[in-house]
Amino acid sequence: MHSVETRKKTEEEGKMVEDCSAVNKDAFGIKSHKKYPVVLRAVVLALIMISSIYICSLCLSQRELIIIPRGMRVGIKGKACTRPSISPDELPYTHYPTPVTYTRNECSCTPVRYFAILSMQRSGSGWFETLLNSHINISSNGEIFSVKERRSNISAIMNTLDRVYNLDWFSSASKNECTGAIGFKWMLNQGLMQNHEGIAQYFKQRGVTLIFLFRRNFLGRWVSVLANSHDRDAKQLNGTHKAHVHSRHEADILARYKPTIDVRKLIPDFEHTSKWTADAIHFFEDTRHVVLYYEDIIRNRTKMVDVLDFLRMPHRELRSQHVKIHTRPLPAQIENWDEVSQALKGTKFEVLLNSDHIK
Repeated sequence: MHSVETRKKTEEEGKMVEDCSAVNKDAFGIKSHKKYPVVLRAVVLALIMISSIYICSLCLSQRELIIIPRGMRVGIKGKACTRPSISPDELPYTHYPTPVTYTRNECSCTPVRYFAILSMQRSGSGWFETLLNSHINISSNGEIFSVKERRSNISAIMNTLDRVYNLDWFSSASKNECTGAIGFKWMLNQGLMQNHEGIAQYFKQRGVTLIFLFRRNFLGRWVSVLANSHDRDAKQLNGTHKAHVHSRHEADILARYKPTIDVRKLIPDFEHTSKWTADAIHFFEDTRHVVLYYEDIIRNRTKMVDVLDFLRMPHRELRSQHVKIHTRPLPAQIENWDEVSQALKGTKFEVLLNSDHIK
């Protein structure tokens, strides 16, 4: 009997507890506690997602991590380089290359400009390039596409250009770490005109600027072409051929040669030179460029200041050891001058007979 009464009493107490619990829930509008873990999970998940996005954004702003096993030091390499002073329209022409063959060290955030000198043989491009290379921040790597394998097809051309503009091309002009402008000279007959569409697209995508360097006096250029071709066979300077000389004595020896010009080929050559000059400018007219003439630079050396401004390089005195070979008037440089002058009279090229003789 005692145990029965005890069980009934316990049941009654339990029922009273349940009733009280129900009254309290209704009185305070409290719902079941089972829903709280779901809300908590959602909050935690949201915090994790936000944190992940933030961490990823930090990682994307870096290029790579350097881990040194011995010291177990972790550092950040390749931080984004910013130059607030560079205007937005200049950003496509400002680059921060990362060479494969060496590290730019403290100059890794020095902006680099890409350029190419487009010209024709014996138009003053060699002299012009030495002026540029006398600048401490400019590297122009010469006539790199004179090697046929490098221009055998568009893929070979692109691979060569990539090496140059990634600062992985080495020549006597290379200034490596602190180069501010990198380029080379490209003759129109070295695969440039034949592959102009792909090359123009490459230049625009990579932000390459172009310097056209031509010679107004086609006749003076033709004399230089013939004289250089003659010396390639004759080797007048102690059995060696030199396209450019560094002394007045050597220049005078080479200038003694007076070519006899085939007048039948003269006007067709001038027509071809004129067309290629116009076509080259047309093919690359959508690329940022400047057009220069050899004669103008000879007469006015401040033209080189304009070139430095075009490349966004600081002004410095530019020097060259090249010595001009042909300095005499044209009639004194051509063996059959009377025949040449007669052939050009009455044509659109007659003006070349009266042009300034400066070469």
